[in-house]
Amino acid sequence: MLCAISGEAPQSPVASRKSGNVFEKRLIEAHIAEHHTDPVTGEDLTVEDLIELKSPRIVTPRPPNLTSIPSLLSAFQNEWDAIVLETFTLKQQLAQTRQELSTALYQNDAATRVIARLTRERDEAREALSNVTISGGGAANGDAMQVDNQALPEELVAKVDETQQELFKTRRKRPIPDGWATGDDVSAFDVTSASEPLYPGSAAVSIDASGDLALFGGADGVAGVYSLSQQKLVHALKAGSAVTTTTWWGVKAVVGTSAGTVKIFEDGNEIAQLGSHAGAVSSVSLHPSGAILATAGVDKRFIFHDLSTFKPVSEVYTEAEITCSDFHVDGLLFFTGGADGNIRIFDVKNGTPMAVMEAGGPVRALSFSENGTWFAVAVKGSTSASVWDIRKQSPVKMFDVGSPIDSIRFDYTGQFLATAGSGSVSVQQYTKSSKSWSEPVRKAVAARDVAWGASATSLVALTPEGGLSVLSAS
Repeated sequence: MLCAISGEAPQSPVASRKSGNVFEKRLIEAHIAEHHTDPVTGEDLTVEDLIELKSPRIVTPRPPNLTSIPSLLSAFQNEWDAIVLETFTLKQQLAQTRQELSTALYQNDAATRVIARLTRERDEAREALSNVTISGGGAANGDAMQVDNQALPEELVAKVDETQQELFKTRRKRPIPDGWATGDDVSAFDVTSASEPLYPGSAAVSIDASGDLALFGGADGVAGVYSLSQQKLVHALKAGSAVTTTTWWGVKAVVGTSAGTVKIFEDGNEIAQLGSHAGAVSSVSLHPSGAILATAGVDKRFIFHDLSTFKPVSEVYTEAEITCSDFHVDGLLFFTGGADGNIRIFDVKNGTPMAVMEAGGPVRALSFSENGTWFAVAVKGSTSASVWDIRKQSPVKMFDVGSPIDSIRFDYTGQFLATAGSGSVSVQQYTKSSKSWSEPVRKAVAARDVAWGASATSLVALTPEGGLSVLSAS
C-alpha cells in the first residue's frame, strides 16, 4: 500500500470510506483541515470518514541518493571532510589551552618566587629590628631588643604584682577626694579661656598631676608645655617629627612621633629617646607603678620599656594596626584598640593574649574607670560611645552625642566621662546611689582631644586648629 498523496508507504495508514484510497494519516488530516475534500476525487471528506488500517511495521527504504557506488563515495568524502575539519578545530583549541596553561603555570611560579622573597625580606627585617639600638640618656649602645612576647624581668614582675595588690585593696574603699567637682559644678561648665592656635595638626593633649601644665604638639615636629594658669608656653620641645601622642611621667614630658620615636623631656631638655617602631607611634601609656612605659604603633606591635634604664624589656606583635592602648588601672592587663575593630587584652607580665572583643569599627580611643571594672570605648566615625564591663566583656551603656567622637576620658573618681569630637564636648555622669547615667553638660566646642583638669574642676579641649580651650564653672 502506498499513500495516494506522497506515493510512499504510510507509517499510519488510513482509508477513505467514500473513495477507498489509502493515505498517510497526518497528511490527509492536514489536507482535510485546509480543503475539507478528498484529494483524489474532490468529494467532501471529513476526519470521521477515515478508517484506520492495521499493517506491519515497514522499514524505510534507503534514500535514492545512496543507491549507487558514486553516491556512496560522495557521502564518504563529505564525512571525511567533516572529520578532518573537526580534527583541525580540536587541534587549534588544544594548542590554545596548552598556551593558557603554560601562562598560568608561569604566573604561579612567579607568584611563588615573590612570596618567598617577601617572606625572606620580612624575616630579615624582623631580625634587624631585634638588634635596633636605643639612643638617649641611660641607654647603652648595642643593647639588643628582646622580641616576641618576651616576659618581663623578675624585678618588674614583682613591681607589677605589688602595685596591683596595693591598688586593688584600696580601690573599693577609696573616698572621693575633698574639693572634687560635683555634678552641679560640671553642669555649669562653659568656655572660660582659649589660646591662639599654637601647634596646627595637634592630635593629643595631656595634663600633668598638678592640673596646670598641658602637653601637646603639632605637625611641625615641635611640642610644648603650656601653663593654663599663666596662659603661656613654658617650654618648647623639639620632637624632630610630627607629634602623634603625649603623656606625663611625673614631671617629665613623654612625646611620641610619626617617625616611630618616643622622646622624654625634663625641664625642656631631652633626657632619653626610645626609637623602635617602624612607623608612627599611635599611643604611649604609663604603668600605674611608674616603672614601665608602653609604646604602641601602626606597625602592629607594642613595646614595654623599663624606665630605670630606658631599655625595651618586652615586645608583642598583634594582628592589626594599633590605634590606641592603655594599662588597666590595676596594672595587670594591657589593652589595645585595633584598626580592625577589635579590642585585645594582654597579660602585662608575659605578653600572653587574654581575650579579644569586637568593638564594631576601628577603635578611636580607650579610657578606664577607677572602679576597675569599666572602660569606655569610642569607635572611629561613630557618634556613640560605649561603656564596657571587663567581667562581661560586653557594653553595659551606650551614649549618643550627635557628632563623631575623637576622644573619651574618665576622671579620677570614675563618676564623670568626658567625650570630645568635631561637634561638641560633653560630660556623662554616673550616680552610684541610683545606678543611673545623666548628661550634665554639652557644649558646642569642636575638639580633637580632651583632658580633665585638677579635681575635675575644668576640662581642657584641644581644638582642631591646634589651640586649647578651657571649660570650667568660673
